[in-house]
Parts: sequence; C-alpha cells; structure tokens
Amino acid sequence: MLKAKVKWAGGLQFIGQSGTGHAIVIDGSPDYGGENTGMRPMELLLVGLGGCSGMDIASILAKKKQDVRGIEINVKGKQPDEYPKRFTEIEIEFIVKGKNLSEEAVKRAVQLSMEKYCSVKATLEHSAKIIHSYKIEEVD
Repeated sequence: MLKAKVKWAGGLQFIGQSGTGHAIVIDGSPDYGGENTGMRPMELLLVGLGGCSGMDIASILAKKKQDVRGIEINVKGKQPDEYPKRFTEIEIEFIVKGKNLSEEAVKRAVQLSMEKYCSVKATLEHSAKIIHSYKIEEVD
C-alpha cells in the first residue's frame, strides 16, 4: 500500500511527504489566502498524470530500442466555476524527441500507457474525460 503524510506548515501551506521519503510543498493562491510557495493540489494531479504516463512511454520506447532524446508532456485540466471544481476534461500531449524514431513505436507506447499501464490515468478517467495526442520531433 502506498503511503503519504501531509503536515500543515501555516497559512495554506502544507508539506507532503511520500512513504519513500520525498517531500513537496503545497500551497494556495494568494487570492485564497495562500502565499504561492508551492503547487496547488489540482496541479499535483496533472503532474502525477504526466509523470506516470511519461515513465511508461520512456520505458516502452527504451525496450523498443528507440533513440529518444527527450520527452515533454503538456497536461491541461478543465474545471467548472462551481465547487468542487473537479476536472471534467484533461488533455495530455506527448512530445517525443529523438533520432529516427518509429512513429508506430511512439504511437504504440502512448496507446499502451493510456489504455493499460498508467494507474493515474486509470484512476482519473472515471471522473474526467481524458484526451491524448502525441507528436514526434526529429533532433540531431
């Protein structure tokens, strides 16, 4: 079972610590009484989705012996104005940079992450529509 501990540090700031000992600062917007010293909780969800799927894609492409030089993941979440302001739609764009990358390999890696491996996506897809796309950038 994964574990985390979140401790209040004053105001709207909290320090989140994972069971593996890594820490992150969480804070709110100054508009709501925070001091903007860390990520917002909803931003953390988007970062978690990007990181989870990115790890899948990097691993799959390495197994396919693709010459990947970089992976960028842009994640955007749409929220209504009414509370609880949950994500209703999330767009995730993968930009895979490399040399002589196989489009079929990249497409398959993205598909496997989105349909089988990414546990964050699997968790979020029950409450938000998740749309994904990819593009390949050739680099020297």
